[in-house]
Formats: sequence, structure tokens, C-alpha cells
Amino acid sequence: MRVPSLTTAPLWRAATAVLAFAFAGVAQAADLGASVDGVGKVTFRVYSAGASRVEVWIYANPRGEAEKLALPLTPDTTTHIWSRAVTTAELAAAGVTATPFYGYRAWGPNWPFVPSWKKGSSDGFVADVDDMGNRFNPNKLLLDPYAREVSHDYRTPEQRSLDIYLSGSANRTTDTGDKGPKGVVLKPDVTSVGTKPARTLKDEVIYEVHLRGLTKNDPSVPATLQGTYAGAARRAADLKALGVTAVEFLPVQEFQNDANGLVPGSAADDDYWGYDTNCFFAPDRRYASDKSWGGPTREFKAMVRAFHDAGLKVILDVVYNHTGEGDVDGQTGTTGAVRSWRGLDNPTYYELRDNNGPKNVFYVNNNGVGPNYNVANPVARDLLLDSLKHWSNAMGVDGFRFDLGALLGNNQTRNGYFFDNTSPDGFLKRAVTDLPARQADGTGVELIAEPYGDGIGFNLGNFPPGWSEWNDRYRKPIRQAQNKLGIPGFEVTPGQLTTLFAGSSDLFQPNGRKPYNGINYVVVHDGFTLRDLYSFNDALNQQLMFPFGPSSGGGDSNSNISWNQGGDPALQRQASRTGMALLLVSAGVPLIVGGDEMYRTEFGNNNPFNLDNDKFYLDYNLRNQFPHFFNYAKAMLAFRQAHGALRRSEFFDGQDHNGNGLKDVTWVRDNGQEADGGYLGNNQNHFIAFRLDGTEVGDPSSSILVAYNAYFKDIRFTLPANLPGRQWRLVADTAAASESTDNLATPPSPVGGPSYVTTSRSVAIFVE
Repeated sequence: MRVPSLTTAPLWRAATAVLAFAFAGVAQAADLGASVDGVGKVTFRVYSAGASRVEVWIYANPRGEAEKLALPLTPDTTTHIWSRAVTTAELAAAGVTATPFYGYRAWGPNWPFVPSWKKGSSDGFVADVDDMGNRFNPNKLLLDPYAREVSHDYRTPEQRSLDIYLSGSANRTTDTGDKGPKGVVLKPDVTSVGTKPARTLKDEVIYEVHLRGLTKNDPSVPATLQGTYAGAARRAADLKALGVTAVEFLPVQEFQNDANGLVPGSAADDDYWGYDTNCFFAPDRRYASDKSWGGPTREFKAMVRAFHDAGLKVILDVVYNHTGEGDVDGQTGTTGAVRSWRGLDNPTYYELRDNNGPKNVFYVNNNGVGPNYNVANPVARDLLLDSLKHWSNAMGVDGFRFDLGALLGNNQTRNGYFFDNTSPDGFLKRAVTDLPARQADGTGVELIAEPYGDGIGFNLGNFPPGWSEWNDRYRKPIRQAQNKLGIPGFEVTPGQLTTLFAGSSDLFQPNGRKPYNGINYVVVHDGFTLRDLYSFNDALNQQLMFPFGPSSGGGDSNSNISWNQGGDPALQRQASRTGMALLLVSAGVPLIVGGDEMYRTEFGNNNPFNLDNDKFYLDYNLRNQFPHFFNYAKAMLAFRQAHGALRRSEFFDGQDHNGNGLKDVTWVRDNGQEADGGYLGNNQNHFIAFRLDGTEVGDPSSSILVAYNAYFKDIRFTLPANLPGRQWRLVADTAAASESTDNLATPPSPVGGPSYVTTSRSVAIFVE
């Protein structure tokens, strides 16, 4: 029979309190969430230091029905972990005979528990928020922060308004139990993730792509699998053949996207990219073709195995600096979404401020979207580390890129920001030791930070050993050299470029890191595509009409550092090839954006975060439209993988290591002589070449020579003298005149003289 709910029997809580499950010993944070033992008993464990009462509400179906069980949890006063075990027999007696769904309700100082409370009432209410920052509201069913899967999003075609989740006078008594998302109770999954590639970071080429966009337009993938984990798995062999070694997916942790496209012809409320996470442990259900309970987990792991079987790593873009719960109103601070973390323990999970306004009502925000996640709090920090371990150990992920990763170095639990890269208890050091970070033998996981945040400046180069970083300093001078020649304020010296080509030793060497700890890129998802960087003078985000826009943000024309090459399509393709060539011959790890190898456009929109439509999915027809560009990109990726001299494990020191008269790197000017400091420091010089000694790393070529002419005129380059018995052979030239041959010399062809004419704004590559 059905066990009475709180709605029909409020006094039942007290009568059943004796059933509350108590744990022996000290509770461990890693055990949080809903776990199932070998006989089917479910144990619920959740943290709250401020709550006076927490209950788990269990449902037979995820929405449209009342709860089957409403059970009080027992607190451990030492750990502040609330727990309760429920047997299979108890669940069955209540009418839960299949997969259970659950959420929590919590009471505390701002809303104490009273026996008369029932769903939708204000009984016991004191305030939406008190001066300690508590925001308890028992009318809001709270998603477990440790839920391994989530039943559905907050906003769906059936539940279009998000107002029901708000506190404040208009919605505080609106009950969300029958409509809100719930955690899914799952048995441990045994799906294999295959063997993780044990490869050091120096040998990677990272391919950043949106999981849905990867296959949603792919005719080679069955329609039922397009845009899913299973669809992505089918691209593993193709990506390996392309020449990339690691796939970095934009966020796949559960976020609000079930209602994307809900209003035809509009994207005002859509989230395509996924940078507002609703659960740090759950794979997004919309990306699964198997939407059964446990289906997203199994399908994600099967995808990981497909990539592993192809020798590819899987890297996830994770957003731990804020959550999808959002901010509160700026006037009173009383109105805000109470969905999960905020309703369980607001002062623990978010960084509050008690200055510049009412005490602990408002938040510190260094991410530009919502309250800082309170990573300086040990409990909140442990949640993130537990999440990383879950994705690495249980789900098979090989590495992580941390959105606004500098915020994860914050050691302030209140009122501000201070970057801490030394504390052994801080997140940055704990991640290195706990996961651990990638080791010299190839074990461990990649830790890659986006090293900045909103209003806190850059911490590029300041992360501790074990961390790699997106090298934002790489893309700006490259763009300036290509797109802003002669424009005051955008001057670039040859010396600045050589620092980038050599792996930015000034950033990463002082604290013992290596060239590969810098992740180089010319473009990423957040900004123009490679094609658009050289095809548009300005972003068109607000001018574009659906389905091409509009989109907010994206930066102004100066921050884009773009140029349309005078409107010449041939020169636009040349500039794209040149940008890709510079990236792939630089020391450090190159990151390319999915579709750039096919000459992809986003139509001048440089921030299409809200556009979930076929204009922004990868278009594989571009391979046929621009075959020369695709062939060139594939060949350049193969060239990098074939030449160890381009994948450095140590920084250059300018010494001759083999006694053959060659330094490990030699910077060369247009007359073939070594460039001195005067040449390198003069921003009126726009030619630079570099010669890498391949013999010291066993490269198949004695030397690699890269010549970059950033000037608006052709320059005749005198080639450096060869080693005895050797000669220079041309491998590639990005000039428009060579497009019909894919800009390649196949096989590499003798230069046939002591010099070579480098076309304006192009790169030529030679081997000795």
C-alpha cells in the first residue's frame, strides 16, 4: 500500500523518525548522493551545515505525480551530513517498484520547521534570506548536488516558466515537487571505457567541439543518433584519420537545454553551449539517444570507449566557477532561484559578501554570470574534486579544461578574490595530487585552465606545476601580425613572435613547467571561427536575424582583432591557412576548433552561445566545397605528428647539443643570417624565420625551417646554409597561388636555389 506523504499526514514524520538510518564512524564526502548496495538498499546522503531539518522525497515518476515517500534524514553533527537508508521492501510498499526519483526539502533558521507545514504553505516562514545568508524554503524540491543523473531540466515544453523556482513574495509558496527535476537512483554501472591512452601532453593536438554540433548535421550518422554521445562515437575513426589526438567537448554536464527551440524563430532563452551547469556529476540527458534511466551514463561511457579504442583522449570543458542557479535580484536580494545548492546550504556553496550592502544577502561575482562558487570552502571544494574523480574514474574522461579556471584558485570565502597557487589545501594543488595530474609516464589526467576571470585580471603563467593553461597571449599577437599591420597600438615585433613560436618560456618555465603546459590557439569556440577571423572586420552578432542571430556579447572590433583581407576570398583562405600553419609549427600544444579544418563559418557571429540550429552545427559538405583547404589542414596535422622537433618536451636554450653547428633553434632574418636583438626588437621588421635542429630529437629531417612573411609585399628569403650533403625541400606554402595543389609540395620538392620568394602574409615550410 502507499505510505502516507507529508501532504496527507504531517505528523507521520515524527512517527517514522525511528526508521532514520544512522551511519557508524565518520562520514566521507565522497559517499554523498544516492547509492545502491548489492541487495538494492538505497542510501541517501547530503550535506547541510545550516539546516535544522532535511527530508528526502521519493517519487515513482519524475514529474506530474505526488511523492510516494517523504522521509526525514538523520544528521551527523560532526560532519553535517544527513543520511537515510531505504530498503527495496519499503520502496515497494510505497509504490516505487522501478527506478526511484528523489529530491530534498530543507528547513533552517530563516524558515524553521513547524509540524503544520504542508506543500504550498508559508507555515514557519521568517524571511527569504537571513543575515547569515540562509535561504531555506521547504516548498522547493532541491536537486541533489551529487545526483549521478537528472530526470529533466527545470524548463521544459510542459513547464515553460522558471518563476516557480523563485523565492520572494510572489513565488515562495509555489511548490515544485511534481514539476522540478529529480535525481535518478542508479545502480553502479559496469560499462567499459576501454584503455585510456597513456600519452604525454606534448604529443596532443586538441580538437575543441560541441558534442551535439559534431554530428547533428552529419549524414553518415543515423538520424536517431545525430547530436548524441552515440553519434559522436561514430566519428572517432574519422577524427583519428584527420590527425587530432584529443577531443575536447564543450560542457556536457547537465544544463538547461530541454527547451531549446521551444519558441520557433527565437533563441532568446536558449542555451546551446552549456556554460551554466545544473549538476556537476550528471551527463546531459538530451545528448543521449538512450534516454532510459541510466542510458546517458552507459552511452557516454560507450562513447569514451570508442575514442579510447581509436587512441584518442576525451577532455571535458567543465564550468565550476558558478552554477546554473543564477543570481538574486539586485534591489532586495530576496528573489532568486532555489533549486539545489542555494536551498541546501547557501553560505557553503556560494561566496557571499557582507560589505557594500546588506550582510550576506548579495554575492561576489567574478565570472560575469552569477555568484562565485565558493571553492575556498572545504565542503564546496570537495564537491568539485569528487566530481572530477567521478568523471575520470567512473566515466573514463582523460582530462578537463576549466572555464575561468583562475576563479578556482580563489582562497576567499567571503567578500572578494585572492589567487592562491601555493596552499596544499587549495583546489589547484588538491587537483594535482588527488586526481592526480598527468604524470611523466602518461598516467593521470590533463588539468587545463582558462587562466582569467571577470574583473580579476590574468593569472596566465601563475598556475602551479601539474597545470596547463590556455595561452591567451598566443592568439593576440598572431592576430595583430596578420590583421593589423601598420595600425598604431597593434604593432608586433619579430621577438614577440619568436617567444610564442618557442612555447612562451617566460610564462611557463619559471615555476618548472614545460612548453606543452601552454595550450596555443588562434581561435576557440568563444569568438570567431578561423575563417571568420579573416573574413569580417566586425562581429555581426546583433545585426543578424534568426537563425544566424542575434547573440549578445562577443566583444568589440578591437578585441576581435579581425580583418576581412580587403574582401578578397582567396586572401581570406590564405590568411586562414597561415594562421593554422603558425599554430601547428609552434612549441606548445595546439588547439583547433571543430570545423576549422573544413573552413567553417559562423556568418560573422562570434558568440552564438544561444543558437542551437543547423547553421551552427558542423557542415560536412564544406569538405567538398573547400577540398583544397581540408586537404591542406589534414596534411599539416600529419606534418606535426611526423616531426618530433615540433613537439618539444623542453624549452629551447639556444645551444648546439649535437656538435653539428646548429643551435636547437636559430632565429633567421630575410638575408639568411641569424637575427640579432636589434632586428628582433624592431616592430618595423615583418619577416622572421626559425630553424629547428631535428637531429637532437631523432627527427626524420635534419632541420625544419619555417619562414613567416607578415609584410604586405613579397620578400625574397635567403635560405640558411645546409648541413653537409643536405638540401632544403619545400613542404608547404600558404600563398593563394599554391591553392590548386593544396598548398603542399608532394613529395617535398627541392628549392632549386639559395633563396625563396615568400609571398606577402604567408608561411613557407621547408625540411632539410
